[in-house]
Formats: sequence, C-alpha cells, structure tokens
Amino acid sequence: MLAIPLPFVASLLLFIAGVVLRCRYPQTSQKPFRFIMLCVLMMMVVGLRWTLDITLVRFLQPVLSANVPVAAWLCFAGAHRSISNTQLHWLGPFAVFIGSFFYHHIWVGTVDVLLILLYLGYGSVLLKSSFSVPENVRLTDISKVVVAQWVAGGLLLFSALVDGVLSYDILLLNAQHTSWILSAGYLVLIPAIVAAVVVVSLSTTSTSEYKQPQAEPSMLYGFPEQADMPANSVKGLDEDKAEETTQIMTRFDALMREQQVFKDPDLSLNRLARKLGIPARKISAAVNQTHKQNISKVINAYRIEHAKTLLKQSDESITDIFLSSGFQTKSNFNREFSRITGQTPSEYRSSPQGLD
Repeated sequence: MLAIPLPFVASLLLFIAGVVLRCRYPQTSQKPFRFIMLCVLMMMVVGLRWTLDITLVRFLQPVLSANVPVAAWLCFAGAHRSISNTQLHWLGPFAVFIGSFFYHHIWVGTVDVLLILLYLGYGSVLLKSSFSVPENVRLTDISKVVVAQWVAGGLLLFSALVDGVLSYDILLLNAQHTSWILSAGYLVLIPAIVAAVVVVSLSTTSTSEYKQPQAEPSMLYGFPEQADMPANSVKGLDEDKAEETTQIMTRFDALMREQQVFKDPDLSLNRLARKLGIPARKISAAVNQTHKQNISKVINAYRIEHAKTLLKQSDESITDIFLSSGFQTKSNFNREFSRITGQTPSEYRSSPQGLD
C-alpha cells in the first residue's frame, strides 16, 4: 500500500483551503492566499527533504522557512497602518539565503541561529503590536484580530523553540527525533499561523483611502504638542488635554448621530479618523477615556440604539434591522444586543418598552 508522508497531505489540504478562500473572497484574500501558497511550498519541500534528501531541497528548506515570519508580519502590519520600506524586512531571509548558499564554508549552525532569531524577533513584534488597536481593521473585528495577532506571535515564538530543538537533534543526536519534531512543528503550527493570517487579512479594509497624511493635532486645536514642558505648565497641559478630549467626543458624537456612519459595516478606526480629520490614536484615547470602553464597543452601542429604534417603530425583520444597523452577522448582533440591553432582539420587540 502506498504511504504518503504527512507533510504532503497537509500541504494538499492547505492548497485546497487557499483555492477555496481565493474563490470565495477575491477582493480581500490576496495576501492570505500568497501566504498559504508559501506555506504549501515550504511543507512540500520539508516532505521532500526528509524522504529523498536532495541537495537542492536541503538548500530551499531554510530559505523558505525564513520567509514565513516576515510574510506573516507583513500581513498583520497592514492592519495597523500603511507600511513603508518593506524591502528592509527581507534582509533576514536574504541572509539565510546567503548562509545556505555557503553552507559548507561557515559554521554548521549559522543558518539555524539566523532562523531562530527571525522567528523570535517577528514573534515578539507581533505580540507587542497586539496591545495596540489595529487602525485598518473593521471595528467589529478588532477583538478577534487582536487575538489572532497574539496567537500568531506566540506561535512564531514557539516555532523558534521547535527550530532550536530540531537543530539540537540534528547536530548532536543524529536526527533521532526529527520526524516527531517536524510533525509538531509543521503540521500543527503552520496551519494555525495560516488561520490567524486569514482572520486578519479578511478583516482589514482597503488601505487605498489612507494614503493622504492625517491632520496634525496642532492644526485642529490650535496648540502644538511639545516634548518638554515647564513644571508650572503641567496643570495647563492637563486642561488642554481635557478640552481636546471634549472637542473630539463632541465631533465624534455628532458624526454618529447626524451622519450615522456606524451603519458602515466596514467602518475602521482609520476610516473614522479620515472623516473627522483627527489622528486615529487621538480618537481611540478620547473614547477610552470618556466611556471606559474600547471604540468597538462604543460604536456597537450606537448601532444597538439604532436597532432598538427600528425594533420599536418598524415591522422590518430582525435580519434587515441588524444589516441596516452596521452589523455583518446575526450572531454578533445578538451578542451585542444582549450585552447592552440584557434581552434578545425578539424579547425587546415584544416587551412593554419595545411596544411604547
């Protein structure tokens, strides 16, 4: 009976998943599709490396592996802001390429050390950036994108550990446990990282509308930000910040109530910043300070208030109501509605307060 190595089976399943994703989401799946194809190619090379042991494959394996953390980071970085000088990030994979090319003329563990450093570095960066709000992500998807970013960063760090154990096994233990290490490293970690990349890529809005620089705070409020302030100006600075927060929230609330931009299901922090002419970080900080909640929950509160009005004053179906209120899925609408009102939409509509 023909036995097919597990890396080939996993790569085939990933390839099918990538094709399905590309066909289903042609507008937003370009980055995850490329990342999936990179992982498919890498897993096929891993399978060939440990079944046929061809020289070319031995050369390609570390080179392809070095591209994975960089490609994953680029997918996540697009969720935060427009990226510049992306070419510099390929210096790491290029160093691994050079090291693999001159493999017989350098210390045998050089390439392995470079790979471990790449995975450690980009895993740490992803974990660090997971603590900031992704500005180019739909506000309804912020929570799951942050979780996906945290998971991807942790997996890259764990991949560095796997690479270290693999190198130790090959160099000192004659590769006695290599097959088991590879099974854990490539059949579990890679699909999980792919899943995280798909989540963030499908939740990221187009960045074409964010190419123009945002207005500076000094242009908006008439007082510039200065690095060094005299001690006797601290109180005045606090008052200025409080006034600035009040101005931002006044304009934010007016935008929500008058233009009802919360109805946009693709509304992101950057898109909101463009409409207000205020830097995204200023909006996020003002909302957090005023409502003690993240901006995603605050936007959902406006959506729920709009939905409550429709439930009371119209006979529209609940599906039509959640779609016209800016929600993309009924499950998210029901969850947020219950969180804010303590009732389901159907219960609210039939209750006395819904009938008033």
